[in-house]
Amino acid sequence: MSSLRVRVALVLAVLLSLSVAPAATAAPAAADVSTVLSDGESSSTSVRGWQIQSSAQVSATGEEISQSRFDGSRWYPVGPRSTVLAGLVQNGRYPNLFYGTNLRDNVNRADFQVPWWYRTEFSVRDKSPNMTLKVPGVVSRGEVYLNGTKLGDVVGVYNAREFDISGLVKPGRNAVAIKVAPADPQKDFAISWIDWAQPAPDNNMGIWRDVEITRSGPISLLGSYVHTKLALPGFEKADVTAFAEVRNNTSSVQYVTLQGEVANRGLYQVARLNAGETRTVEFPAQTVRNPRVWWPAQYGDQPMYQLDLTAKVNGRNSDRSGAMFGIRDVVSNLNAKGDRQFIVNGRQIQIRGGGWASDLLLRTQPERLETQLKYTRDLGLNAIRLEGKLETPEFYNLADRLGIMLLPGWECCDKWEPWTGWGGADWTPEDYPIAQGSMATQAKFLRNHPSVIAFFIGSDISPPENVQRMYLTEFQKAGWPNPVLPAASLNGSPQPPLGSSGSKMEGPYDWVPPNYWYGDKVGAAFGFAGELSAGHSIPALDTIKGMLTPTEQEQLWREPATPQFHTGRGNEPFNNLNLFNTALANRYGTPTSLPDYVDKAQLANYEQVRAQFEANARRMTADRPATGFIYWMLNNAWPSLNWHLYSHDLNPAGSYFGAKKANEPIHIQYSYDDRSVVIVGQSPKSANRLTAKAEVYNIDGKLVHSQEKHGISVSLPGVAEVFTLPELTGLSSTYFVRLKLTDSNGADVSRNTYWLSSQPDVVDWANSDWYYTPASTYADLKGLATLPKATVDVKARTHGDKTTVTVRNTSKSVIPAAQLTLRKADGSQLLPITWSDNYMSLWPGESITVEASHEPTRRPTVEVSGINISSSKTTAE
Repeated sequence: MSSLRVRVALVLAVLLSLSVAPAATAAPAAADVSTVLSDGESSSTSVRGWQIQSSAQVSATGEEISQSRFDGSRWYPVGPRSTVLAGLVQNGRYPNLFYGTNLRDNVNRADFQVPWWYRTEFSVRDKSPNMTLKVPGVVSRGEVYLNGTKLGDVVGVYNAREFDISGLVKPGRNAVAIKVAPADPQKDFAISWIDWAQPAPDNNMGIWRDVEITRSGPISLLGSYVHTKLALPGFEKADVTAFAEVRNNTSSVQYVTLQGEVANRGLYQVARLNAGETRTVEFPAQTVRNPRVWWPAQYGDQPMYQLDLTAKVNGRNSDRSGAMFGIRDVVSNLNAKGDRQFIVNGRQIQIRGGGWASDLLLRTQPERLETQLKYTRDLGLNAIRLEGKLETPEFYNLADRLGIMLLPGWECCDKWEPWTGWGGADWTPEDYPIAQGSMATQAKFLRNHPSVIAFFIGSDISPPENVQRMYLTEFQKAGWPNPVLPAASLNGSPQPPLGSSGSKMEGPYDWVPPNYWYGDKVGAAFGFAGELSAGHSIPALDTIKGMLTPTEQEQLWREPATPQFHTGRGNEPFNNLNLFNTALANRYGTPTSLPDYVDKAQLANYEQVRAQFEANARRMTADRPATGFIYWMLNNAWPSLNWHLYSHDLNPAGSYFGAKKANEPIHIQYSYDDRSVVIVGQSPKSANRLTAKAEVYNIDGKLVHSQEKHGISVSLPGVAEVFTLPELTGLSSTYFVRLKLTDSNGADVSRNTYWLSSQPDVVDWANSDWYYTPASTYADLKGLATLPKATVDVKARTHGDKTTVTVRNTSKSVIPAAQLTLRKADGSQLLPITWSDNYMSLWPGESITVEASHEPTRRPTVEVSGINISSSKTTAE
């Protein structure tokens, strides 16, 4: 069997082994890795699981632990992707870590101040001359042993190493042991949670990607990749060039025949390799006529092509390799204003992305991962930035399939960026080869994925010239096909050889008023922003009760400035919600209870997030265009009150639906700065013969103003100006602007409602800080709290994994945001879930029908709630 197929089998076994039993009772059964070569066809499996144990509990040496006769019956069984703490949680040692302050109070830090052992066994039927053990990296470093012999060290989370184990493997049972050292993100090339979350108490020490065993004949295919050159602008053809990294495992000259297919076109090449030589073989370019082009979400489909290669020596299969790839073209450069922009397949695309957070314990959760990337598409986002959390292969495969552009890169504020002066130790001579090896490994890991459109070699600051050149050399060796960006910030640039990043990182990270985004300073909607948002996102009430203790729940709404454990990592300014809560009380009124606080917070999150996305969308064609931004953040590593578009339990709330509304394919919106109404198109399809209508209502529901325009066209993607609302007199302190866009048949295309104030927020630009800009005057939205209670009629029908809900406002009061929730028979929320719309405004007598997608469920309960809704429930038919 080829090394490619061994890897595939290994990954499958890895995923199956994640459900290992929670308590250790016996040594794991040895997996079987066949070493029989028969024209490249032989059976194999991978190791089925690991065991871990603290070195404080083990007196044996690595030479002893890595013997097949070693007794590991008292060790903890874990999946092959498991940090130490994740393994202890899996085995019930530390239950319910994400509730309250359990992560701080119920974990013994001494557990992680000593090394831990990882151990597993595998078996082979007979010896092979070319077997390797590949360790993908270790947090923070590991000593690797096999069958009583130390193979060497692995240093760094992404610095993979390969060990030749041909001479050590024996027929029958074999054992591998890895001694993992404690991690310190300031001193080691590890993983840091910066100020995103409370850090994992073990600092994620351990192994969280697959350890692989491969075998081949005299010639090994170490990897293969493809470059594509797309003919623009017509896409009538694409040149596809395949590359194979080939190694001669013998002490004599070998002639290898390489043959296979790329995009269903034949490949053939004969190469001569000297003894022990490794080199890259390039195949002649193949022309694909009328190729199926890979597009980002909203712009087209995501077809994938296949590369398959076989290496033969003397007519016998020696190894096989393959890769999936997409045909597409990506360019990133600076526009005339010096701002970063991305051009995909000849079309400039505004990046609408979010910052990614892996699971705090780095656990592999395939179903959860798929849900989150599907949420990303449902939100209307087209990109994700991965700062230092470079994830597992499943992430990139999903992004390829879903059309989500990825911007991976190294992280700030720790060992990866020691030149920032934020406490990271300066690099020593030993550190450069670790960083260099990490870059080489990750460039190869990522190079074939069409979803990956660039790599940030710095985050908050551009690396110095020597580091840039070191990284660029590794990209070139790996055949990297994408742009390399110096940083997500302007700090440290322009710095040769890459020059200016063209990406600002000036905040905000905490609350600012919605009209902030329409300004012309710091983080407002212009240029390219590597990360920014208005900070805190308050989860739904169910989520809050599931993550905070009763005391923390009371403090949340009663004590605005009290630090909350579930904010940042406990350091100022992100350890409390003072700015958000102060603005909430001034704008919406002092909360009267936890449910009232949550209701008001959802409205605040909705309007704030919607404004950020809408301002950037409106300005995509401005004199200084908004070329893209990364919302900070998309998700959370654990239950958090900070920085997310959906909460850790996958519950979409106000922030989610504000973003989803703003990112509709064809969207009508109001501008906070000049009262203009515009239509924004975020897809390549044309839109013509549209009718836009705007209505202004006082808080009592009285119509104050109405205007409309017919025959509107918008070139997509693009912006069409409709009209500007007049400056009206006699408005109530809180009032509504209601927008509606219909097609030529009168069908709704987009609906949008704003709650505004005749006393607008005033942004105090002069006193901006790095993480927020204050408001000198707050908008008065307290009228929402005085709305008369509204009643609704609800009808719902469920069929399998779909529930259709119709809500009608049966009262005389305006409902600014009707929140729909589906519940199971036990009262818990039905999650994950996607809604066609939610947090919907309803005028008296009006009804709206929406659809929810979820796991197959019989007759869920539909609950309708909101700031002025008498809660209503019904059971779906």
